[in-house]
Amino acid sequence: MDFISGETILVDKPLHWTSFDAVNKIRWNLKQALKVKKIKVGHAGTLDPLATGLLVICTGKNTKLIEGFTNATKTYTGTFLLGKTTPSFDLETEYNQEFETSHITPELMEEVRKSFLGEQLQTPPIFSAKLIDGKRAYDLARAGKEVEMKRNLVTIEKFEINTERFPEIDFEIICSKGTYIRSIASDFGQKLNAGATLIALRRTQSGEFSIENSKTVEEWIKFLDESL
Repeated sequence: MDFISGETILVDKPLHWTSFDAVNKIRWNLKQALKVKKIKVGHAGTLDPLATGLLVICTGKNTKLIEGFTNATKTYTGTFLLGKTTPSFDLETEYNQEFETSHITPELMEEVRKSFLGEQLQTPPIFSAKLIDGKRAYDLARAGKEVEMKRNLVTIEKFEINTERFPEIDFEIICSKGTYIRSIASDFGQKLNAGATLIALRRTQSGEFSIENSKTVEEWIKFLDESL
């Protein structure tokens, strides 16, 4: 593989790592293996620290392909917990409200599931990396400042749910760039009059790239050590 000229590699990002952590680790090990001081490395489509799964990382001239890869349709699997909410819509913050769930039927969940399909306007979480007047929304939110998030047009191509572990709802979602699964969790709970929190998230597909063809960070480091 010619990393200096340009390669695209698929990394299975671990839990609690930022996307930048993964990029920095790969970059550092590439520089060591290739014995160079600088090499271009970037990623397409950020994953939250609490998400795992497919991270597309490009090196060299392939970094010019990042925008196109970022715009690709994404597939996610994960779990919502019904009956509890957090300010961040996931487990980054503590639970702050509890709701009754005894009124929720399979028929109601199916009706709500269908309502998400197609184009819709979505409000991003205030605990997100969205830029507002040059500052990250999550920095403003953590500072206790009021944040007004603009709605984005997103497309949900597929939204399947498995309710066997109720009140935990397992899902698979295929969606457009810029879709926040945390917001889908929050909106799903609101439509059920119960509240919900995203408690697990994994990206399994990004455009033509699949998690099945990825390596862990450790596996990539071993590959670089042995092959370069």
